[in-house]
Amino acid sequence: MSEPIDPAGRSGVLEPANLERFSATWHAPHPALVDVVETCWHVRWSLGDEEIVQRVIEAPAVTITIERGDVPAALVRTTPGPRAWSRTIRGAGEVLGIRLRPAGLAVVSDLPVGAPGTTRVDADDPRLLAIAEAIAAADTLEDRLRVVDDRLRAAAADRPPTSEGLLANAAVAELTRAVHLRTSGVVPGASDRAVQRALRATLGMGPKAVARRIRLQEVARLLAAPGATPAAVAAELGYADQAHLTNDLRGVAGVTPAAYVRSLRALGG
Repeated sequence: MSEPIDPAGRSGVLEPANLERFSATWHAPHPALVDVVETCWHVRWSLGDEEIVQRVIEAPAVTITIERGDVPAALVRTTPGPRAWSRTIRGAGEVLGIRLRPAGLAVVSDLPVGAPGTTRVDADDPRLLAIAEAIAAADTLEDRLRVVDDRLRAAAADRPPTSEGLLANAAVAELTRAVHLRTSGVVPGASDRAVQRALRATLGMGPKAVARRIRLQEVARLLAAPGATPAAVAAELGYADQAHLTNDLRGVAGVTPAAYVRSLRALGG
């Protein structure tokens, strides 16, 4: 199943009006991959001589991208860092992204989560490299999505998600479901220390950092709505005050809520 990425949805995209220009779509993975893949997404663009700086407050997830055209690399693994992801989009190209659940990285990769940031998928990670190259070899988007399902189902049969990975999955699901949820007692029956260990092992960040990312994605979504004000968004999302929201967004996205709203209005978003 595929559907357009709704500019009004919680995508983390900081210039949501660009989504239509990128022909951005979500693609649901095979149901058997529910513990391995959260979602797949695809973007395609042709900008001529224009350049667009695209910024995204990433979800708390490791993402594998298969890229073609005017792109920095063909096969990329991205682990969310302390700042929003940013890239200058130019020329023409397309990207298929596979957003893994926390348990998914150990299923498809021989390496630990590692440092945050964007790295090429290479021979140091032979398991993931073989999967990514098989996906990239398919000609059409439909074929690549079919290979994603087939290869990842085979990988999960060979190396099922671990109990630690499944605990991290449950923690992220709960924090995503309830933006206001406290970061203690997130998963019933699991200690806070076990949850923290599981998230750090699979995502490289603890519960507070995961919750912060999810809430900031919601901040971006709400601020993009017509008539939104930073004060109203701060109150709705449970920030102590508007200054707390300002510091939080500026720390990750490098922009204040007021400046972000002004930039969206200037872009017509």
